Amino acid sequence: MSVKLYDYWRSSAAYRLRIALNLKGILFESVPISLHPDHLEQKSPEYKALNPQMRVPAIEVEGEVIGQSMAILDWLNETWSDPPILPNDPLMRLKARAFADTIACDVHPLNNTSVQAWLRDEMGQDKAAIATWYAEWIHRGFAALEARIDYTAGAFLFADYPTVAEIALIPQVYNARRFDVDLSAYPKLVAIDAACMALEAFQKASPEANAPV
Repeated sequence: MSVKLYDYWRSSAAYRLRIALNLKGILFESVPISLHPDHLEQKSPEYKALNPQMRVPAIEVEGEVIGQSMAILDWLNETWSDPPILPNDPLMRLKARAFADTIACDVHPLNNTSVQAWLRDEMGQDKAAIATWYAEWIHRGFAALEARIDYTAGAFLFADYPTVAEIALIPQVYNARRFDVDLSAYPKLVAIDAACMALEAFQKASPEANAPV
């Protein structure tokens, strides 16, 4: 089965899917959709016809284009079960999903590019105010996540392999650093990030490895 990923190198949601595809060893075609303010290719008529939500990522499988990274992660795990990206234990699976959803539902949506553009263009907020906004939601989410880590599940957060929890976390840590958010209060999260970034699947998925040339 061929997979086409509509992708943007700095999109944290697309970054999630690149990590998962690499972990599972799934070959995929990356179709860049530039979210840069000078391009805004996600708003082009051609892309809107494929994905009416005009966001990335989306995947094209068997002639259908479907968005939403967390739903796609579930589909990937159901379609290619080995290696898994969810723990085997049901309770650990619940914890991993809750961890990932804290980022995907509570942190990332408040800080994505469309929200930043709204704050700047509609609310008249300057760069410093937007940076303060960004850091606030990172700190709220990361403080809760740091408190949940006890290292009893294995080498990683909830298993002895990376799961959906790490897949959601690592792009958000990258974004936090990009916006100069102080992460010194979250040593466990930083340690997990380092452990993941030692793996080839995470390295190949990084924004730097996928930046336009």
